[in-house]
Amino acid sequence: MMEAREDRKPLRVLMPLRVQTYDIDFAGHVNNQVYVRWLEDLRMEMLRLHYPIERLMAEGLAPILATTHVEYKRSLVLGDNPEGEMWVTKMGRATCHLHAEIRLGEAVCALAHQRIILLNIGTTRPARFPAPMVARFESDNAA
Repeated sequence: MMEAREDRKPLRVLMPLRVQTYDIDFAGHVNNQVYVRWLEDLRMEMLRLHYPIERLMAEGLAPILATTHVEYKRSLVLGDNPEGEMWVTKMGRATCHLHAEIRLGEAVCALAHQRIILLNIGTTRPARFPAPMVARFESDNAA
């Protein structure tokens, strides 16, 4: 498994996140489930930019979320304008590890780690990540 250098953020995506009225829990904060949805939004944006999901599926492949770990650091409330950032920290043949941060300005509100397994849709067995994706990881990691 190839690991990203500590000073690199391969396949990085950065995007603004929106706090909606329906995201707020009874205590007036963004509900924890919303962070998980934002992680999905970040993963889909990463794929859109680096290897579209439609292309993966046309090749008979599907990225499956295997694990998610979120550490909540600071609450967000209605009116906040957070930003999400995600990148690949490790890439193996059929798995990759992602790191994400949800920030409000310079303040880190949540840290997340996820593990993705790439599956062959037909066999439901692990599949290798496409060569262009691996090459992009290696290129971003070496720059």
